Amino acid sequence: MKRLLLAGAAFSVATAASAADMAARPYAKAPPAAVVAAYNWSGFYIGAMGGYGWDSENSSGGFGGGTVGYNWQFPGSQFVFGVEVDAAGSGIKDSLTADIGGGVLATEEIKINSFGSVTGRAGFAMDAALIYAKGGFAWANRKDSVSALGMTISDSQTHTGYTIGGGLEYLFTPNWSAKGEYMYTSLGSKTYNLGGDVFDSGTVDFHTIKVGVNYHFR
Repeated sequence: MKRLLLAGAAFSVATAASAADMAARPYAKAPPAAVVAAYNWSGFYIGAMGGYGWDSENSSGGFGGGTVGYNWQFPGSQFVFGVEVDAAGSGIKDSLTADIGGGVLATEEIKINSFGSVTGRAGFAMDAALIYAKGGFAWANRKDSVSALGMTISDSQTHTGYTIGGGLEYLFTPNWSAKGEYMYTSLGSKTYNLGGDVFDSGTVDFHTIKVGVNYHFR
């Protein structure tokens, strides 16, 4: 009986000592999991866009066209850089009708037939949302025409200059995004000739608000 009691006591002491050793061992915390961005904006994309444009001299109208571009976003960074080219057919115009004498009415129309740009883009990505600014080279084909007595004389010139603005783009699927954008465009003057009446157009400035959808190649 005494042997059994001694053996039990010895077992209890050994168990307690073992438990004390286990409690004293340091706890190894697992390393934090690497944070991986759910979205990456890098790659080529193409899209369609359209909107409304106006200037300070009452010209206004709609437009529509296409876009192609490329984005770079480095792993672990929220900054996105890119280049973008776009072009659109335009109905931005203004017209004025006046009596030029003898009851003869003449109508002058100034219209931007088309415009486009080659720009750099810099943005800040918040997963599926991208806030960006852009700017660069811009061009527009502008037509000036006068109609009277059933006849029309006209001249068109291509103006060049710069554009600057920004917008918000959102990836609603991994490959498709929608955007809203404002741009200001300022183009240099050109000389027009309307049937011998030669004049300088002055600077061509206009504003645009556009919406669009892009497909991103992955």
